[in-house]
Amino acid sequence: MEMKRTVVPKKAKQVREVHPQWEWTEPSVWTDKMLATLDKGVKGGVWFSLIDKVWSISNLESAWSKVAANRGSAGIDNVSIKQYRRDAEKRLNRTSELLKQGRYQPAGVKRVWIDKAGSKEKRPLGIPTITDRIMQTALRNVIEPIFEKIFCENSFGFRPGKSCKDALRRVEGLLKQDYKYIVDADLKGYFDTIPKDKLMKLVEEQIADSKVLALIQQYLNQEVMDAAKSWTPETGTPQGAVISPLLANIYLNPLDWLMLENGYEMTRYADDFVVMCKTENEAHQAMKIIKEWTEKVGLILHPTKTKIINANTDIFNFLGYKFKQGTKYPSDKSIKKYRDSIRKRTRRTNAHSLETIIEIIKPIQRGWFEYFKHSHKNAFPDQDGWTRRRLRSILKKREKRRGIATCYKDNIRYPNALFDKLGFFSMVGSHAKLRQSPT
Repeated sequence: MEMKRTVVPKKAKQVREVHPQWEWTEPSVWTDKMLATLDKGVKGGVWFSLIDKVWSISNLESAWSKVAANRGSAGIDNVSIKQYRRDAEKRLNRTSELLKQGRYQPAGVKRVWIDKAGSKEKRPLGIPTITDRIMQTALRNVIEPIFEKIFCENSFGFRPGKSCKDALRRVEGLLKQDYKYIVDADLKGYFDTIPKDKLMKLVEEQIADSKVLALIQQYLNQEVMDAAKSWTPETGTPQGAVISPLLANIYLNPLDWLMLENGYEMTRYADDFVVMCKTENEAHQAMKIIKEWTEKVGLILHPTKTKIINANTDIFNFLGYKFKQGTKYPSDKSIKKYRDSIRKRTRRTNAHSLETIIEIIKPIQRGWFEYFKHSHKNAFPDQDGWTRRRLRSILKKREKRRGIATCYKDNIRYPNALFDKLGFFSMVGSHAKLRQSPT
């Protein structure tokens, strides 16, 4: 008998007349009535009776749909998305019952080490199990709107309807208004150093459901496991966890409001933020406030990376961009990350056809260009030229000619038209079309 396959459930379309601000909320949780309460303010200022929203099957199904769409690797139980899908309905019902009975326990987090952007170093990444990712997504579906209501508008990281580009546009706008003195702040190991007790106190200011609070605490205390050992971190939020970005925003929200209330223009994306001032004295005062606040809440400003910059004469980096005298370029680290990614796929010993290689690297080129397309036009010729040089070197190797393709003769032997004919993605050409576009 053929096993019945459980497909990823489609998110139920519920008719709601809600403000665009709340269109992203989970309709099975945030009904019209709930959103009305959110807008006018809950009685007593804190939210009770939320746990039943977390364990509801409709919420868990929606969470499973999101987790499945994001794909990702298996956790320590080695259950993959494909395996979970085979009996998803049974698993979701089981998880719901365990939570209702107070017997749900998160599994450990599998730690892996991945390349650090623009560096030879590795950084740790935690991979929760599929079940824990679903549970955290269901939890986030319930509590995120409560905190979105109180978040500062100048925070852009991991928030619905906000993006890196929104933060960058704000920084550019302030530069044009002569906010030239920049407090370029760097929180040392932010996600790993957040004090759990202080974080929970901030959560408790909005949520009074003891079972929801206990669930959040369980995630903060998840055991981390790798090939060599296992341990429970004393501080920080679990990196790689679905709930971590929200918790990280909750902890820095008081700083957002502190700077705004003191008249400073701060733009923050997760733990990456700049404060922009019109005078050097204002910048020093802003730096003093930030230092006092971080010491009070148990965070550490990086002693060498945190500095005050004059944007008219100095370069500063923010969200992958390099700002130089009011003009944007990709940062050196962003360029290195792009080239490292292309380099892995264009080794001279590559066995694929040239056309196939061009198709393989095209998504990387497109993705990088899409993010940096608003850079100065001079940012793109070097990237196109470097990438073509990698392709020319492959062809040169195949003709049993020594060395990499760097000379004028190689350019003549393998002209740009050869690569264009095979579908090469030109950033220079794409940028020129973008500038000609009426939009």
